[in-house]
Amino acid sequence: MTAIDHTHDPAARTSVPGADGHPDFPIQNLPLGVFSEGDGARRAGVAIGDQILDLAAARAAGLLTGEAARAVAAAESGDLTGMLALGAGPRRALRHQLFALLRADGPESDRVPPLLHPAAACTLHLPARIGDYTDFFVGIHHATNTGRQFRPDQPLLPNYKHVPVGYHGRASSIRPSGVPVRRPHGQAKPPHLDAPVFGPSRRLDYELELGVWIGPGNDLGAPVPIAEAAGQVAGFCLLNDWSARDIQGWEYQPLGPFLGKSFATTISPWIVTPEALAPFRTAQAARPSGDPAPLPYLLDAADQAGGALDLELEIRLSTASSREAGASPHRVARSNARHMYWTVAQMIAHHTSGGCNLRPGDLLGTGTLSGPDPDSYGSLLETTEGGKVPIRLATGEERRFLEDGDEVILTARGIREGFASIGFGACRAVVLPAP
Repeated sequence: MTAIDHTHDPAARTSVPGADGHPDFPIQNLPLGVFSEGDGARRAGVAIGDQILDLAAARAAGLLTGEAARAVAAAESGDLTGMLALGAGPRRALRHQLFALLRADGPESDRVPPLLHPAAACTLHLPARIGDYTDFFVGIHHATNTGRQFRPDQPLLPNYKHVPVGYHGRASSIRPSGVPVRRPHGQAKPPHLDAPVFGPSRRLDYELELGVWIGPGNDLGAPVPIAEAAGQVAGFCLLNDWSARDIQGWEYQPLGPFLGKSFATTISPWIVTPEALAPFRTAQAARPSGDPAPLPYLLDAADQAGGALDLELEIRLSTASSREAGASPHRVARSNARHMYWTVAQMIAHHTSGGCNLRPGDLLGTGTLSGPDPDSYGSLLETTEGGKVPIRLATGEERRFLEDGDEVILTARGIREGFASIGFGACRAVVLPAP
């Protein structure tokens, strides 16, 4: 596991105005991303407060050397895929040199201002070329809540506590935060009809998830041992796995999710590194008495001791009318990443156990990370009991599922006493009408 070091010092201050105490991007975070200004080329950057530091410019100025410079050179094409492929060494070297450069007492702090760009004036892009996307189902409360709606006597299928269940998603429809999502058309069969119909989804939903960026990857036919799986993780983001429940409910048997999921996935654009999240590592929750122990290929003592993440997750919703009235987004739910039944390392070890090769820039989703209580449910399917019980927003409006003009906003923060809090930035999108 990544160690806590001087870059997590809560007393550290930066020369960048407004970045100290920033809710997402203080100097203790330093997430990686890709940005552009106007019609300019895409460039690798790091978020610091409300600014973006241009990594290529820092390297050209001689402020990044050795392995850190190598990491930045690997991103010269305008995305971070090559940097992710290098693994942890160059990434950590880059973090350490950036921390020294951006410190208020850093010897080169006077050379930082020309490298900064206001984030509000920049466009953020997908940080890497996503070749493949796999979505898991490791949120046990979500699995139980949704299963109970269809199988009251057996919410969890027999395999759930033995294997990290997942499906291969569609990488082509993944978009960064801020890009609108268009309501999909699809085939569905409402209970009161004898035959299916085709039209706009009427049961559009969100799903609160973490995304996991893959780093070096593995060769085809060469499984990643559980003890080495953490080394495959290049970073994390927020992920909204938009779901058309009516389309999904009709099509998913026998082969699982298809068009009810593939029309859109939204991710937060910054890669929050494993190094930044080191203070928020925690032990995997103990399995309830009677649950089966993971098979040996999924069990590692170090992973059980520190392979989980303590991150506060939040869902907020605004409507077209609430924005027009200037009302703040309504908080629908607050959960935590601790509610994962399987760790990220277990997800990776299982994914590769049959010989599947992961590649740099691949993205994994955790599945919906609901908590145990209704105010911590990560989807409207759970919160409204399948649309039976509407939620009431602060504006007085009601929602069973999402309506056109609604904006869903996901956020995440690591909070631990004795350390600076860090965040992921928003994962947000507005729902547009079906074409």
